[in-house]
Amino acid sequence: MPPDDRRVILHLDMDAFYAAVEVRDDPTLGGKPLIVGHRGRRGVVTTCSYEARRFGVRSAMPSLTAERLCPQAVWVPVRMDRYVEVSRRIFDLLRDATPVLEPLSIDEAFLDLTGVAALLAAAGPIRAGLRPVASLEDGRQVAVSLKGRIRETEGITASVGVAPNKYLAKVASDLEKPDGLVVIARAAIASRLWPLPVTRLWGVGPKTAPHLERAGLRSIGDVAGASAPRLAAIVGEGFAAHIAALAHGLDDRPVESDRESKSISEERTYGEDLRDPEAIDRALLQRSEGVARSLRREGLRGRTVHIKVRTGDFTTFTRAITLDGPTDLTETIVAAARELYRERVQLGGQGVRLLGVGVTGLQRAGDRAVPGATGSLFADAADERARKSAAAADAVRSRLGDEAITRARLLRRKDEV
Repeated sequence: MPPDDRRVILHLDMDAFYAAVEVRDDPTLGGKPLIVGHRGRRGVVTTCSYEARRFGVRSAMPSLTAERLCPQAVWVPVRMDRYVEVSRRIFDLLRDATPVLEPLSIDEAFLDLTGVAALLAAAGPIRAGLRPVASLEDGRQVAVSLKGRIRETEGITASVGVAPNKYLAKVASDLEKPDGLVVIARAAIASRLWPLPVTRLWGVGPKTAPHLERAGLRSIGDVAGASAPRLAAIVGEGFAAHIAALAHGLDDRPVESDRESKSISEERTYGEDLRDPEAIDRALLQRSEGVARSLRREGLRGRTVHIKVRTGDFTTFTRAITLDGPTDLTETIVAAARELYRERVQLGGQGVRLLGVGVTGLQRAGDRAVPGATGSLFADAADERARKSAAAADAVRSRLGDEAITRARLLRRKDEV
């Protein structure tokens, strides 16, 4: 890896992503305090627009609190399939900029532009010129192009930080949201980083911050100026070294473009408990289908199927079963999920408040099976037919949108799942 001061790292973060997609799809929502989530006694805010944030509404806030703070807010339900569809197109644009891309979530990623030829002079505004990206100013120009392409193609905005390492790039992207673009060079650490509160240091949360603040270390600059023995006496030697390095703007971690997913999962909390066995079964199918599509999209298959069930009294069941062979098929995953639910979950008269399905034990779809594996839940011919059918459906969704094809069973009561 080149020295830290020669790296060009971008952190790109979409602005209020779910809410922005909702406004793009329904422009009448623009400028209004918008909350994405479920209302009611047990609802939670998933995210909200910047207009709603001015009233104090925040992600993960109980819906009743959000309704009290902002009674005039417009509420819309979560449409995860739609957000994934838009996210996939945005990440395709990011991969045009560099192959060294580390996704952090559906709407956030690190990009390493160090030494990347400014994008091969192919068509498109990002790819103008053959000059290598060799400076933070080059990185800023790429960020301008990326932001412009996202705005042009998707109608939403992103904030980008440009810096010589991941930590500084992440801090930079948060400084001027929404639609921000901030460059933090080494010479700007004292002016841009040090005035920030200690909670902006990675790892300093609600438990650690009070200890630092009671010792008079309230800003990042305070931590940067503290001696190693003083920091160690407050937070311990190992953590002291960690936050001291960050306070001086040091972070040598690489952008990990080849980082594999360790699990693929999908879960949902329901505003009203599910009690109808048919509704619960449809929910298992919906979650299994979402997981299977994510596996195929990432070129992965998994061997262990998990379910998570939480009842109305907050009793939580987590159960797992290992298959004979890895799969990326809805039929295989839902068969295992149904078996786990039927045989290993006892609701005790309660309804289902939360239901999730996940797959672990992941491997690349082209990898050889684990030694000793003996077949799968499907015969070979049936498995191949199911995979061809899934591939055809995925191709249609890729062209026409994720809702272009829906299983007939899920059309019956789509609001439940």
